[in-house]
Amino acid sequence: MSMIKTVDICKTFHSNGRTPLEVLKKVSLTVEQKEVVCIIGPSGAGKSTFLRSLNRLEKIDSGKIYIEDKLLFDCVDGADILKLPHHEQVKALLEVGMVFQNFNLFPHKTAIENLILSPMHVRKLSEEDARERARVLLDRVGLADKTDAYPSQLSGGQQQRVAIARALAMEPKIMLFDEPTSALDPELVGEVLSVMKSLAQGGMTMLVVTHEMNFARDVADKVVFMFEGSILETGHPKDMFTNPSNDRTRQFLQSVL
Repeated sequence: MSMIKTVDICKTFHSNGRTPLEVLKKVSLTVEQKEVVCIIGPSGAGKSTFLRSLNRLEKIDSGKIYIEDKLLFDCVDGADILKLPHHEQVKALLEVGMVFQNFNLFPHKTAIENLILSPMHVRKLSEEDARERARVLLDRVGLADKTDAYPSQLSGGQQQRVAIARALAMEPKIMLFDEPTSALDPELVGEVLSVMKSLAQGGMTMLVVTHEMNFARDVADKVVFMFEGSILETGHPKDMFTNPSNDRTRQFLQSVL
């Protein structure tokens, strides 16, 4: 069973007085169960827009999106012609957790309070159960001693690890990571990547937009190269990093490695 599947996803941004910007051009991708897929490519390639389209943070113009082999969205000319009941869409999308570039923690809430809000309000967990789960997850990301710390009292790496734990608190089957280390100082990147590696080793299905080439090479089951809104090449990390078949992929890797 595929966990994520997209077919011919298209998205264009329109701005007053400007030429329409086509950011996704018939993007088709399948992510299998327990697979770690890393999306690489230059800035402006459409990587983050593609990721955000999977949980409806960006509405696509056309194409199909499947979650766990269930067709959720079938769009034509900006309209969803599938018209799946809203509660069914929400139920399916709850299986998809997301970690953003800039943490997005509630600044007036402690680490553990950030973790318990959604499980209590969306999953309807009791506060006691939500707190117990949160403590386990904070320990899992190496922050058992930071349960009562506010985001302002944490380093960037610690905040991002809290954000990962918060996403895991909803018990998703799929995790999306949108350049999770791009806002971090270089010395803090390793602690976040270490948590992500442990998730991958535990069998979590992951789709990761990243500039960390070593992570993609060492952890990914599949690497996807995007350029100007299209997927130009997909392959095993060993093949992609040692002998890419596309000239633009080769040029990009030579510039970043």
